[in-house]
Amino acid sequence: MSAAVIDARQAGRRVEEVLDRLAASGDRQACAAAEELVRVLMDFYGAGLARIVERLGTGPVARMLGDDLVAGLLALHDLHPDDVDTRIARALESLPDPVELIGFDEATGTLRLRSAAPATGCGCAGNAEAARRSVEDAVACLAPEVTAVELVPAAPAPALLQIGTRPPTPVRVP
Repeated sequence: MSAAVIDARQAGRRVEEVLDRLAASGDRQACAAAEELVRVLMDFYGAGLARIVERLGTGPVARMLGDDLVAGLLALHDLHPDDVDTRIARALESLPDPVELIGFDEATGTLRLRSAAPATGCGCAGNAEAARRSVEDAVACLAPEVTAVELVPAAPAPALLQIGTRPPTPVRVP
């Protein structure tokens, strides 16, 4: 039996898109039924995963945490053995550009970060949205508790100060 390659982030986005389309249709009953179906299936699969984790024990489960799909499913069903801070740190380590963790507010689900690279003043503000989306994608599977990402601008780079001697001033002879 071969398993199809599934991208957990893409699957989550597709579920959200389908639910959004149903909500946009204006059919409240269809929308409510779809949301209930998703909840029932989540409860069913979560109960099955919980039983598997219980019967396997922590050793075999820990060996599977390197697989994003497995780790994401365990986190989604609150079965991941690592705490939320550890999972957030793991997700942030996977980012192509380093970020500094300012904090995570569990009450609001807000993750606050600062770019580790100092601001260069090049006018690259458009990259902030792409960076935020990159962080959201990275934490979506491993830390579903994160519902919002705030990126604080990096501190500006220190001013470049050149220290050196001037070329000698030519001496004028009258």
